[in-house]
Amino acid sequence: MSKLYYSISEVAEMLNVNQSLLRFWEKEFETFIKPHKNAKGTRFYKEEDIDTIKLIHYLVRVQGLTLSGAKKKIKENKTSALKNQEIHSRLSSIKEELLSIKKLLSRQGEEEGNAEDDKLDDGVLGNEELRN
Repeated sequence: MSKLYYSISEVAEMLNVNQSLLRFWEKEFETFIKPHKNAKGTRFYKEEDIDTIKLIHYLVRVQGLTLSGAKKKIKENKTSALKNQEIHSRLSSIKEELLSIKKLLSRQGEEEGNAEDDKLDDGVLGNEELRN
């Protein structure tokens, strides 16, 4: 992240959640999430706020903790919870990358298979090559 402040819409997009959920979590976790608000009431989140929101998202949505369970986990050992969330995030990224590689490899295999089929259809391969 490179900006000092992010709007609620940017944070919602980062996490693929509704803005209303962020406002709800802000109320529920008011001791942990404190976005800056201008005179109009527009929220601006710092990186620290976003990290906390990501942690809440991980604890509630991924680990399935209740809101009170997530609050307790953050109060008791936020550092450990952040490390676990970071590990989960990195593993998810690795998984996505591996799946995209698998998809590319399967496409290449299909294309190579189609090329061999075309050679057979054209009679390019002789009997010797067909036996191998």
